[in-house]
Amino acid sequence: MRFDAKQLKEMSKSVRAHALNAVRSAGSGHVGIILGAADIITVVYANFLRRGRDKFVLSAGHGSALLYSVLKLAGYNVGDLNSFRKLGGLPGHPEFGIDGVMATTGPLGQGIGNAVGMALAEKIRGTDGIVYCLCSDGDLMEGVASEAVAFAGRYQLDNLILIWDNNGISIDGNALTDMNVPDRMKAAGWNVASVPGNDFNKVNRVLQKVSNKSEPTFIAAKTVIGAESSLAGTSAAHGLALSDSEMMRLIEKNISPEGDNLWALVAHDAVAKYVLNVPEIVTDTVPVPDSDKEISTRELSGMYLQSLISSGACLIGGSADLGGSTNVKVKGSIDILPTKFKGNYINYGVREHAMGAIMNGLAASGLRPYGSTFLVFSDYMRPSIRLAAMSRLPVIYVFTHDSIAVGADGPTHQPVEQLPSLRLMPNLNVYRPCNGDEVAYAWRSAIADTVHPSAIILSRQKFEQIETPKNENISRGGYIIYPATARRVRVTIVATGSEVPLAVAVAQKLGNAVQVVSMPSVADFRHQDEKYKNKILAGFVVAIEAAATAPWFEFADAVVGIDSFGVSGSGSDVYNHFGFDTDAIVRDILKKIK
Repeated sequence: MRFDAKQLKEMSKSVRAHALNAVRSAGSGHVGIILGAADIITVVYANFLRRGRDKFVLSAGHGSALLYSVLKLAGYNVGDLNSFRKLGGLPGHPEFGIDGVMATTGPLGQGIGNAVGMALAEKIRGTDGIVYCLCSDGDLMEGVASEAVAFAGRYQLDNLILIWDNNGISIDGNALTDMNVPDRMKAAGWNVASVPGNDFNKVNRVLQKVSNKSEPTFIAAKTVIGAESSLAGTSAAHGLALSDSEMMRLIEKNISPEGDNLWALVAHDAVAKYVLNVPEIVTDTVPVPDSDKEISTRELSGMYLQSLISSGACLIGGSADLGGSTNVKVKGSIDILPTKFKGNYINYGVREHAMGAIMNGLAASGLRPYGSTFLVFSDYMRPSIRLAAMSRLPVIYVFTHDSIAVGADGPTHQPVEQLPSLRLMPNLNVYRPCNGDEVAYAWRSAIADTVHPSAIILSRQKFEQIETPKNENISRGGYIIYPATARRVRVTIVATGSEVPLAVAVAQKLGNAVQVVSMPSVADFRHQDEKYKNKILAGFVVAIEAAATAPWFEFADAVVGIDSFGVSGSGSDVYNHFGFDTDAIVRDILKKIK
C-alpha cells in the first residue's frame, strides 16, 4: 500500500522519536541528520522499497540511529535501539550483517561506491532491483564518491537513485561542495531532480517519475540540519550539542502512536528477506600453471585465471585500466558494457578507490569480484579494502608490480611499505607466491574463503622457478622449499615471491646446513602449532623480502629488506643496489653466524 502525506508525517515523527531516544540513551550520536532527513528515509521505506528486491544504503553513516530506527519500525530484526553505541549493541555507524543494513558505511563516500556496485550487480544478474542511497554534503566532497558517480554515469545504471541530504552544512561550517552539484551530476551522465526534502508529496512524485529514466538519478533534497531544534541550520546541530531537556522535548513532540501503528502495517507486509545467492566455484579440477623457464608470477596468475574462467567459474573480474599489465583480462573475459551487462569483466577506468568500493557492493550482493592494479596503488583503495575486511566480504585483489624490481619507473611505482602494511590489516588474507603451485594455492584459498577478502601479490619481473617438493603442504603458509642435507640446520632463510630463488642461491653458497623456507602466507603460517614452527624456523633465521623489514623480526634474527624509497634504474640494477645480491647476502650472513 502507498501512504499519503498525512500518514507519512506521523510515520516520520515516529522515526525521529525512536532515533532521538537512541541517541539520548547513548549520550552521543548525530541529531542533525535525524531531524533533517527523517522525512526522506520514511518515504523510501514506507512507499517504495520492496523488501527482498530493493536495497537502501545510508552513505551518510553518521546517521545510523536514523537508519536503525526506520529498520526497527519496518520490521527488521535490529535488536534494542537503546543498545546504540554501547558495548555489544548497535554500532555507532552502520555495519554490514545487521538485518537490513546493506553496507558498512561511515567513512564518507564509501556508501555511494557500494550502492553503485549493488546496482551493477542487479544489472549483471538481470534482476529488477532498485538501489536507493542517501548521501550527505560530506559524501559528495570525497574523491571516492566522484569516481563512483562517474562510473555509474558511464555505465548508465538506471536502477540507482542517489538522494542528497542537501542541508549545506558540514562540521566546520558551510559545506564546501562543488559550486553547482546538480550540473556536475548532469555532466557525469545522471538524471537530476530537485525537491524540498520535507515535502512528502513532492518526494513521492519525484521517486515515482524516475522509473522510466535511462540513466542513474540524482535527487537534490533540500533540508535543514537539526530542523525544529534551537540549533537548526547550524554546524553545531551535526552532533549531540542539544541539552537533555531539549532532547526530551523533541522526543515527546515526535512520539506518535499513530505513526507506530502505520509502521506496523509495513512490518506486517514486509515478509520477504534479502537472500544472497552466492555462486559455488569449484577449483579442484583447474590445473596448476607450470613453467620450466623464468616467468613472472603475474603471468602464472593469468594462466591459472584463464583456466579458471574457462572452467565456467562465476567470477566478476576487472581492473583500474591495467588489465593487460596485471594479466587479469584473459581469454574468456567478456566486457560488461553500458546496457550490455551479460559479461564477466568490468573496465573501471583509472578509479582504484571506486573499484574497491564498487567491488564491496558486488560482494555484498552475493557476487564474487576480483579487481587489479599495481601494488603501489593499493594505497588509493585502502579504505575500501579495510571496509571489505571489516565487513567480511570475499573480494579478491590482484596486485602486481610488487617490488623495487619494477625498476625504471622509479620510486613512485616501487612499493616498499604496502606489502607489510596489508599484512597488518585484520581479516585480510595476503599471499605472495613464488611459483605455479603457490599461485594456484593463493587463488584456491581466496576463492574458498567466503568470509574474508584476499590480496594476491604478484611480480612484474620474470624469475627462476623453484619447484615445491611434492611432500610439502603449501596450505601451512610456510614450508621448506629447499631442504638442508646436513643433520643439523644451522641457518634458515625465509623468503617470499621473487626472493625465493635468491634465497636458494644464497643457501647453495652457504653449504649443506642451510634450508630455505617459502612463506606465501604469513598469516597461515602464524596459525601453525609451535612444533611445526620450530621445525621450519631452525637455527639462525634470516628473512629476505623486497619490502620494509620491521614485521619480519617476528620470525627472523636478521632481515634483508628495504627501509627507504627506491631509485630509478633497470630492475636488476635497482635490486642489486639495495643489497639483493647473492654474494653480498652470503657475506652478511657469515659475519652474523661466526
